[in-house]
Amino acid sequence: MITQKLNGRWLVDIEPIKGKRFRKTFDTKADCKRFEAAILAKYAENPLWVDVRSDKRKLTELIDLWFTLHGHTLKDAKRRYHAVLRIAAALGNPIASILSASSYLLYRKQRLNDGLAAKTLNNELIYLRSVYNELSALQQISYQNPLDKVKPLKVLERELSWLTHEEITLLRKTVQDRTALNQNPHLAILIDICLSTGARWSEAENINSATLRNNQVTFVKTKSNRNRTIPISVDLAQRIVQHWTSYGNFTSSIGAFRRVLEKSGIDLPPGQATHVLRHTFASHFVMNGGNIVTLQKILGHSSVKTTMRYAHLCSDFLNDSLRLNPLSFDSLSTPK
Repeated sequence: MITQKLNGRWLVDIEPIKGKRFRKTFDTKADCKRFEAAILAKYAENPLWVDVRSDKRKLTELIDLWFTLHGHTLKDAKRRYHAVLRIAAALGNPIASILSASSYLLYRKQRLNDGLAAKTLNNELIYLRSVYNELSALQQISYQNPLDKVKPLKVLERELSWLTHEEITLLRKTVQDRTALNQNPHLAILIDICLSTGARWSEAENINSATLRNNQVTFVKTKSNRNRTIPISVDLAQRIVQHWTSYGNFTSSIGAFRRVLEKSGIDLPPGQATHVLRHTFASHFVMNGGNIVTLQKILGHSSVKTTMRYAHLCSDFLNDSLRLNPLSFDSLSTPK
């Protein structure tokens, strides 16, 4: 901050980091600005110029500051905020500037022993690391991120499960039986929307009369924050409108779906429930000759690499493995 003193001189008062303050007077305001710029430049070029030990703020204080300046803008702001607060509590809420990679790794080891999944622990690392990174970018801390060198755990690729035609029939019949017992009326139509479009369950629940137009559904509030529009059959569009007339807009139905899935007896890998419908759409799309790049656009994947997990189901892909392997040629097929 630059202010003019009563004696006509100018005062620059700057605190680039908590606990490190610089005050100096000059004859002109321009001199104050140059001094202020020099201090900030020196601080930016060499964060270690300021004694890290002078920053005594606890980890929860940094988390609160991060949330105030940046975290509140995130899509999952409250969930992320409470997640990093839980991590801080489990770590004993240390002074943020002296948190070490080794103390974090000991915490992670204990979490692994408690049965937490590697994917969950990798998310925790991302969340806490981002707090330090963001505050560093905003010049709120001067020291290096203590978790910069911590490597994420290796995660085995999750088994890709999808429903056969027989399982789809079984699932829909189970839904009909439960609906007849006055269970959640939205399940049948939501399942058909997901199987027809590859939508995530939450995306299907969010559609309304404003996002259903001309036999096309526009999914909003997506994981990637990008809207996408998918055509549907005339029959499905009419059924959706009729359903809304009878029951109103969709409500949260994921719990009811899990109960129906369990009742059907369909066995899925741990952690998969409604997402199996999205996998089922994608798998059948590819097996029926659909293009991978087109599938990427339908599913809303930001990279085709994510969509390539379905490539092994493509009939051309499978046939090429038979036709183009090194033993498929006559000259090599029979040893001499």
